[in-house]
Amino acid sequence: MTAAPGAAGASSPAELLHLARQAAAAGAAVLARRDPGALEATSKSSDSDWVTAFDVAAERAVRTVILSARPHDAITGEELGTTVPAGFAPDGGRVRWSIDPLDGTTNFIRDIVYYGTSVAAAGPDGTWLVGVVHAPALDRIYWASRGGGAWVSDHGSVRRLVGARTGRGRLLGTGLSYDADTRAEQIGALAALIEGYGDIRRLGSAALDLCLVADRTLDAFLERGLHEHDYAAGALIAEEAGLAVHRPTLRSMLDGGPTEAERLAGVTAAGPAALIGSLTGAAPVGDPA
Repeated sequence: MTAAPGAAGASSPAELLHLARQAAAAGAAVLARRDPGALEATSKSSDSDWVTAFDVAAERAVRTVILSARPHDAITGEELGTTVPAGFAPDGGRVRWSIDPLDGTTNFIRDIVYYGTSVAAAGPDGTWLVGVVHAPALDRIYWASRGGGAWVSDHGSVRRLVGARTGRGRLLGTGLSYDADTRAEQIGALAALIEGYGDIRRLGSAALDLCLVADRTLDAFLERGLHEHDYAAGALIAEEAGLAVHRPTLRSMLDGGPTEAERLAGVTAAGPAALIGSLTGAAPVGDPA
């Protein structure tokens, strides 16, 4: 039986996915109203790390949809932090949501189309159950549920995602940290990183990079130092498309989240299993939420 709005406890992945799609659509609708005169952009950690009025408005829109249906769930969002309702206990069957209201803020500011709203939900044991990445400027919606496969709606045409391609020149997606020292190390490692690849792409949205591996646009993705909200939805979409995924093992956001050093050391990757093992030095594993 479907839980009534406001009912406590976890729902099935199918029910959570329906809500996640509604929530991501609400955030994407805010982004679709992009107005260059109303960005109100301010820098956060560096001159390449930005937040706009649309980031905050989109997160509020996502939270409103989730909380109207599931007020007893915990939510972690990039802009508004982690909110935990009174009496919340993961071992009581509760769900935690991870929101990136605008992944690709710099792209959004500059009117580069690779940005979107990312919404994911994890169950009581920390397993990621559903993920949605809604990219309004691309007119694409990517989604997945645990055990239900990965899918994309591309300009209204829906198809199932089936993982890595074979043949032709291989493309590796990656990204660079906002932290100057980490970024310098990443640039120094690029030569080794792209061995066996024809080229790399740095598109500015980790959530979409992971989705592009799932839809065979990219052959693999690897990035160091991501936040949980950057990869939560996209990693599940890649995983459900049949790809190997490596998530960093980070302290739960319910326990205060990782330190900056822990986060910067973590690697997120998606692609063929052999490749992920060689890039990360570890077997593909999930991480507790």
